[in-house]
Amino acid sequence: MEISDLRALADELDRRLAGADAELAARYPGDRGARQPVHTVYVPADRYDAGTVASWAAEARDILASHGGSAAELAEALELPPELTVEVYERVQAKLVREPIEDLRIDFEDGYGTRPDEQEDAAAIAAARALAESVRTASAPPYHGLRIKSLEAPSRRRGVRTLDLFVGELAGAGALTEGFVVTLAKVTSVEQVEAMVVVLAAVERSQGLPAGSLKFEIQVETPQAILGPDGTALVVPMISAGAGRVTGLHYGTYDYSASLGVAAAYQSMEHPVADHAKDVMQLAAAGTGVFVSDGSTNVLPVGDREAVRAAWRLHSRLVRRSLERGIYQGWDMHPGQLPSRFAATYLFYREGLKPAAARLRAYVGNGDSGYLDEPATAAALAGFLLRAVECGAVDQAEIDSLIGVDPTGLATLARRSIRS
Repeated sequence: MEISDLRALADELDRRLAGADAELAARYPGDRGARQPVHTVYVPADRYDAGTVASWAAEARDILASHGGSAAELAEALELPPELTVEVYERVQAKLVREPIEDLRIDFEDGYGTRPDEQEDAAAIAAARALAESVRTASAPPYHGLRIKSLEAPSRRRGVRTLDLFVGELAGAGALTEGFVVTLAKVTSVEQVEAMVVVLAAVERSQGLPAGSLKFEIQVETPQAILGPDGTALVVPMISAGAGRVTGLHYGTYDYSASLGVAAAYQSMEHPVADHAKDVMQLAAAGTGVFVSDGSTNVLPVGDREAVRAAWRLHSRLVRRSLERGIYQGWDMHPGQLPSRFAATYLFYREGLKPAAARLRAYVGNGDSGYLDEPATAAALAGFLLRAVECGAVDQAEIDSLIGVDPTGLATLARRSIRS
């Protein structure tokens, strides 16, 4: 074939595939350049105030001191490898001082319940003012927001009113940050996602906010969110219907399991129905920049030493299970879950640090790891290490020493878009 023929063929392919190219770029933009928190902490709205983060941190430190007062005790409690636990323990202690909660959700849904309108109005205003105060004093978690009631008919008006009141208070105080997000509960249709886009646009107009500035998460806790009445998977069209506003898909362990008839004793993040739902969520979100979060365990670390440690072991095992399956976020519902959350997360990254660094170092031409890694695997290795740095499991100095790349280089290898 002549060169001119090749050029003509290439031009023809460009014309034929222009629509597919544009759709691919629009639907699958890749990493959006944001850190994903390792957890979301849910606090009922009537129990939240500007001191909530500090009180959760203090209680978490007290529980850690009482039931895992040293690295050796924590290793025993969680059945962890003792050779890594000293460093993990020190990092957990530091995390509970520096950043005990990465993502906070003030809950006006199941954790709050149904109240008289005047009571929820007052709670929405009080919680927003408290959050604004914590933003002002730099004590708010880097990611924060509220969960409103669903857009199902019985709770629709109440959810929208709470959202408008809450955002209005924050906007008035100049306390709306890039870390602010809204969680939409019990989504059952693509139309509800489309409606949420309309709601957020209306709130932006009423509060004088830039168009498109308000983002939201879809809570996947109903079977209708996974499988539509015609047998189609609905999570992909839900993300599309979000018009660029959807930042996350959060699995709801107990509502979803109960909806499928799973007996209460067997409702769990590791039940097969949970794994199926999360598999669908991961497939739908891949390449979109939308984060996937696992749910929670309702077995709380309360009671005597044996009960607390048993709950810790369960929680840490479930956290590790999610991480190994590529789900890097989950829910925490009690201060006592913070030590096990961070211990399990840090151990996961500390164990993987040197092997991942060796392979990435070889990939960039600074050694031989025994692996022939392709670009996609190199991006996964860099993404693993980048997450480790962001949550505090690993220091950037360790990355510099082990691989020889700076933060920008690591982000580039991870295919993380660099924000200016």
